[in-house]
Amino acid sequence: MTDDEIVLGPLPKGITRAKEGMRKRVWNVLGHTYYMKAASDTSFAFETLDPPGTGVPPHVHPRQDEHIYVLEGVFTLYLDGRWETAGPGDTVLMPMGLPHAYYNRSEQNSRALFWVSPAGRLAELFDKLHNLEDPAEVVKLSAECGVDFLPAGAVEGA
Repeated sequence: MTDDEIVLGPLPKGITRAKEGMRKRVWNVLGHTYYMKAASDTSFAFETLDPPGTGVPPHVHPRQDEHIYVLEGVFTLYLDGRWETAGPGDTVLMPMGLPHAYYNRSEQNSRALFWVSPAGRLAELFDKLHNLEDPAEVVKLSAECGVDFLPAGAVEGA
């Protein structure tokens, strides 16, 4: 195993420092910065830095529950047919199979802790998406790793 290879197994002990990723893993995904905070077979957590105007369009995790704990800023969220907002201290719960999206539509950066359970192939997906700029390729690779995007235009306001 190399230092840059992510091998899931039991959750390792240790501390992932602020402003760092576990095993120094940090990804740039379509303008967002993702810091890997924990990775194991059973869960995967990452902190996001979401500049104004960024977002993740409507998608579904068919085999994973996803949660967001908002640290700073405000997210505009699509949750199973409704638009809502969440701010600092709010926790967003998105059970597997729930169509959802999130956007930073404010003029300030937003930060949040995301986690999914089970981990699935998200770490692998983020490796593939790092510095990728083609949205069509992002959708294709995401589907290969178990994240299904809704067709463009399927959700009004997305």
